[in-house]
Amino acid sequence: MFIELFASPEVGTYIGGSRPRDELERSVPEVPGQRPGLFVIDLDGAMIGMITLDRRDAERRGHVRPDDGENELGYMFLPEAWGRGYAAEACTAVLGWFADALPGELVVLCTQTANDRAMRLAAKLGFTEVERFEEYGAEQWFGVWSSVTSSG
Repeated sequence: MFIELFASPEVGTYIGGSRPRDELERSVPEVPGQRPGLFVIDLDGAMIGMITLDRRDAERRGHVRPDDGENELGYMFLPEAWGRGYAAEACTAVLGWFADALPGELVVLCTQTANDRAMRLAAKLGFTEVERFEEYGAEQWFGVWSSVTSSG
C-alpha cells in the first residue's frame, strides 16, 4: 500500500510528483525506521493513508529554528479517501499524541499554496503561517503548530 501511495500520480500532484514503482519497491522497507513517527491510517482493515513525523532537513527552506531540525508533519491519503475528514481526524490524533509525548515541541508543516484542501486542513489543525517561498517550482506555505498555543 505504501508503494501505491507514493506511485499515485494524483497523490504526487502537490509533493513533487509520483515516484517510479521499482524505486519504491527497493526503498520503502527502509523508510519506517528513518522517521520519528509513522502512522498507518486504515478504514475497515484497509490502509487508506499514512501520517509521518520527520525531522525537517536543515538544507531545505522553511524553518522556525534553523539549528534544531523541527518535527515536520506530513500525510498522504489515497484519492478515494479525500474529502471525507479522515486526514483532519487522523492528524488531530497524531498531534495530540505528539503533544503528550514531547510537550512544548513545535511541529511544522509545508504545503503548496495551490493545494486548497491542505491549506484548509493546516488552518483547521491550528498551524500558523511563518513564511511562503518557492520550492519544487511552486509557491509553498510553511506554518508552525505548538501544543502550548494550539487547542488541538
